[in-house]
Amino acid sequence: MLTISTLRAPGAIALVACYELGHQPLSLASPLATLQAAGFAPHAIDTSVETLDDATLRAARLIAISVPMHTALRLGAAVAERTRTLHPDACIVFYGLYASLNADYLLRDHADAIIGGEYEQALLALAEALDAGATADTLNVPGVRTRQTAATPVLQRLPFAAPARASLPPLRSYAHLVRDDKVIPAGYVEATRGCLHTCLHCPITPVYGGRFFVVPRAVVLADIRAQVAAGAGHITFGDPDFLNGPGHALAIARALHSEFPDVTFDATIKIEHILEQRVAIAELGQLGCAFIVSAVESLSPRVLEHLAKGHTRADVEEALRIADAAGIPLRPTFVAFTPWTTAEDYLELLDFVAAQGLVEHIDPIQYAIRLLVPPGSALLGTPDAAEWLGPLDEAAFSYRWEHADPRMDALQREVAALVERAAAQHHPTAQTFADVRALAEQRLGREATANAAEAPEAGASARRRPVPHLTEAWFC
Repeated sequence: MLTISTLRAPGAIALVACYELGHQPLSLASPLATLQAAGFAPHAIDTSVETLDDATLRAARLIAISVPMHTALRLGAAVAERTRTLHPDACIVFYGLYASLNADYLLRDHADAIIGGEYEQALLALAEALDAGATADTLNVPGVRTRQTAATPVLQRLPFAAPARASLPPLRSYAHLVRDDKVIPAGYVEATRGCLHTCLHCPITPVYGGRFFVVPRAVVLADIRAQVAAGAGHITFGDPDFLNGPGHALAIARALHSEFPDVTFDATIKIEHILEQRVAIAELGQLGCAFIVSAVESLSPRVLEHLAKGHTRADVEEALRIADAAGIPLRPTFVAFTPWTTAEDYLELLDFVAAQGLVEHIDPIQYAIRLLVPPGSALLGTPDAAEWLGPLDEAAFSYRWEHADPRMDALQREVAALVERAAAQHHPTAQTFADVRALAEQRLGREATANAAEAPEAGASARRRPVPHLTEAWFC
């Protein structure tokens, strides 16, 4: 049984993050602040830049593992397995989007508890219950699912504390902004949680169901100030869509620019929001937006319909014009391989990138991304799912699927290996793109085009500005 003396002792709670796209983890800093305010003294560890030693796991009575994405979950599962071996009596909880989606498997093989949705207050309530004498087998806490008790994710606006980052690894350990010849430490904040939209492949959709919640402006700005004081010269807004609440977003961007005029920022914005909010996009350019990430996913009408993206190829072209006019590079992301993507679709995507002068705007890993279908995905409920969906691979946290054209699955594996090798060997982006395009043309039976590395210099696309980017390029 856990007692007050053990759970409130320093290190009796361990918060563990494993991978968050190269950012200093907000998923540690935010619950850390909430728990500290209640009198707990957690030890926060980011295994992407720190060593998680055995002594830390043995000392902790509650180990909470953040899993906001698939890669983090795979790494976090290994942490849970190691913890079970070292400390069988510890209470292990997974929290974040992928905890909810994979709750059945995690509770059977890895975890004592699962928290999805808005997790800070549920995690605090869990700690308080254990502190009061509950055990992993007797927990009954709102928003916390266990083997014995069902619970739905908490989906309501809750109190936010300014994230506590002082004990986390320094910003120099994380992603930096590369702009011209400068390399600038980058911070990370979120102005909203959840998303207004319900794209079918998105892991946010089955958890939030089209709802989003704003983080109070004062909390976001306090977090920005702390990171700027720690050396950040750039801020990533990690919201699923920065313009879900355009008034809230613009107020924060204006305040950031007013207080720190030399600090730039980037944000993720949906194509349809770029079209709807042209005036806001222009203002973001004036306020220091270094680039916009947008989930284009595909140019194929069929694929876009299957994913319920809500935009067309023509919309993407218009969004590029709007961003160009605002002086903001658009950095598209793709789901390049889906059950519905044809060979012609893939080649067309590469042609579009070259013709639009986007080679330097896109991290080469984007040409290898394969549709991930986790348990609970909204895609499982689509009318044609039985036609393409394979069995659930619980250990891989996803359903299997095979393309009707075997060349596409083979090409995806080859492209993934190519871009991973190129990244390890620091090949220029343009050269990697040219190699991907040549490989695709060879495997899919099209005569090779002219050197794609030269494409960005052609036509009107040459007028695009140099492309700032973060040093962490993996988006999965």
